[in-house]
Amino acid sequence: MTRDYTHAVELLRAGELVAFPTETVYGLGADAARPAAVARIFAAKGRPADHPLIVHVAGHDAVDHWAEQVPAIAWELMEAFWPGPLTLILKKQAWVPDAVTGGQDTVGLRVPGHPVALELLRRFAAVSGEHAGIAAPSANRFGRISPTTAEHVREELGDRVPLILDGGPCTVGIESTIVDCSRGEPVVLRPGHIAPAHLEAVLGRRPLIETAVGAPRVSGSLAAHYAPQTPMRLVAPERLLDFINAQRHKGDRCGVISPNQPPQAGMPHAWRLLPADPVGYAHDLYAALRDMDHAGVDLIAVEVLPDDPAWAAVADRLRRAVAGAGQT
Repeated sequence: MTRDYTHAVELLRAGELVAFPTETVYGLGADAARPAAVARIFAAKGRPADHPLIVHVAGHDAVDHWAEQVPAIAWELMEAFWPGPLTLILKKQAWVPDAVTGGQDTVGLRVPGHPVALELLRRFAAVSGEHAGIAAPSANRFGRISPTTAEHVREELGDRVPLILDGGPCTVGIESTIVDCSRGEPVVLRPGHIAPAHLEAVLGRRPLIETAVGAPRVSGSLAAHYAPQTPMRLVAPERLLDFINAQRHKGDRCGVISPNQPPQAGMPHAWRLLPADPVGYAHDLYAALRDMDHAGVDLIAVEVLPDDPAWAAVADRLRRAVAGAGQT
């Protein structure tokens, strides 16, 4: 692995791409200070150029290099949740490239909670400047399912990425929570593993959620995202068996993703049983969607999840996946 880190740093310093694991999903990284390097990310993913990227840094000390007017509440959130699956949106320093921010006056920053990512960031900073950062969206084609293993990255990008650091399966499995701290009151712009209740414990109040007018554009905020190539539907639990039978009657092969055991009769073409808790479900979700893309089914039916704040992040990913499914 030492040789891989050395090679990864050499590639990054040469303006090339490196895929690496975080605790959330695998990222496709480039030197965040170099617009030409960042442009390679957009080319490899097929990502629109006005979509901002998250800058990963090795520690709190780098924040003032990338952001200005950092409010006290942002520092409190950093102390509580970094390293970890929390991205903070802050006012950017004037020098930060528009290629990273999508032309906005804000920048997203995160210290990832994965040993491979942190070691890569530390080694990169040691030779590129102590505040150096790696811009890294998820290492997949734009709009597709985020990768949670190195093999997923190979499947998605092939030879578009010169090196993949394999850190095993991601432990969280969905993208980071994004909190905007750039305009005063913190606002959750993307739900994730760190839930509003966790933020409330630090903030002393429940944060606003996606209600602010004029909020910055952030990663993963499109209506259609995280999508499989197979069409997909959300189906209420009480309608699931009838839905499966209707698909069979039409001659369609149906796959089901559910936290419940399959029925004794009327088994669909494929059934993926996921954990019945939101953390476990999130961990397995993207792999399950990829499995269904390879299962030879005509339609993926996903059982509707409980209407509970604990499930909000997973429900968000599923809504966006349904909107984009079958379009890639």
